[in-house]
Amino acid sequence: MLKVGLVGVGGISGSHIPAWDAMEDTVLAALCDIRSERLEPYPDKHHYLDFEEMLEKEELDILDICLPTYLHVDFAVKAMKKGIHVICEKPVSLKEEDVDRVYQAAHENHVCFMVAQVLRFWPEYELVKELYESEKYGKLLSGYMGRLNSRPKWSWDNWMLDEKRSGLVPFDLHIHDLDFMIYAFGAPKNIQKHRSRLSGQDYISAVYEFPGFFLTTECSWYAASYPFSASFRFLFEKALVAWEGGKCLIYQNDGSILDLSTAAENDTGDLDLPKTNAYAEEIRYFKDCVKAGRFPDKVKPEELKQVLHILNNL
Repeated sequence: MLKVGLVGVGGISGSHIPAWDAMEDTVLAALCDIRSERLEPYPDKHHYLDFEEMLEKEELDILDICLPTYLHVDFAVKAMKKGIHVICEKPVSLKEEDVDRVYQAAHENHVCFMVAQVLRFWPEYELVKELYESEKYGKLLSGYMGRLNSRPKWSWDNWMLDEKRSGLVPFDLHIHDLDFMIYAFGAPKNIQKHRSRLSGQDYISAVYEFPGFFLTTECSWYAASYPFSASFRFLFEKALVAWEGGKCLIYQNDGSILDLSTAAENDTGDLDLPKTNAYAEEIRYFKDCVKAGRFPDKVKPEELKQVLHILNNL
C-alpha cells in the first residue's frame, strides 16, 4: 500500500483527491494547505498547515503537488530529496531551465517525477493521436483546438491574475493544447501568432505549421462571463474528427457519422473510446510506474521544455 500526501487543496485538487481515494492500492493519508477551511471537508485525512511538518511527520511514498505554479519546483525538489516520488500539476514552471532542475533532482534521488499533462490521458485526444499514427482515415490535413473561458477570479491571493506567478492564459489554458500537439505530432516548424491583451482579459490565436498540415488554435480569459469550453476538429483525408459539446463524432467522407459518445455502449467494435476519467488515469499511470520501479516516460522533459519555450514567446 502506497502512502500519499497532497499539498495545495485548491480547485484542481477536487479532481485529484477522489482519484486517489478510489485507487485500490494507495491511501491518501495527508493533506496540506495554509487555509484550514480547505481541509475541513476531509476529516478522514491528516491535516497540515505547514509543508515541512507534513514531510517530517508522514512517511510518504508519493507527493501530489496541486499548488500555484510558481511553487511547484521548490516543493517538488524538497520532497524528492527525502526520497518521495512526485506527481506535479501543470505547468511544471514558467521557466524552461526549471525542467532540468526538477528532473535532475528526481534522478539523483532515484525517484519518479511526472508533470500531470492530462490531455495525454484523455481518450478523445488519444484517439486523434492514434488516427494520425495509423492513418486509418488517411493523412492529417488540418486541425483546430480551442480552450475558452472567462478570467479566473477565484484563485487564492489572486495569484492567477499575476503574470509573474501564473504566466496568465498561455500557461493556464493554451498549455494543454500545445502540449498535446508536441506529444502527438512533434515540434512545429513555424508559428503564426496574434494576441489581444488588455487589463483583465487575454486572447491568443496561433497557427502551428507542421510538415503537410497546420493546426489553428485559440484560447482566452474573457472579461465577460463566458462559460468554459474546450473542443477540437481534425480534418483527415477521409474523415473529420470532432469533439464538441462533450460529444466525439467522426464524419466520414462516405456520408456516415460515427458517434463515439455512444459507441462504447453499443459495442460496435469499430473504434474503442473508453469512458474514463483522464485525471484518474494520469494518476494511475504514475502510481503504476512507482510500483514497477519504472520512470514515467509518457511526459518527456525535452517536450516540456519545448512547450515552455513556445509559451514564453507568445
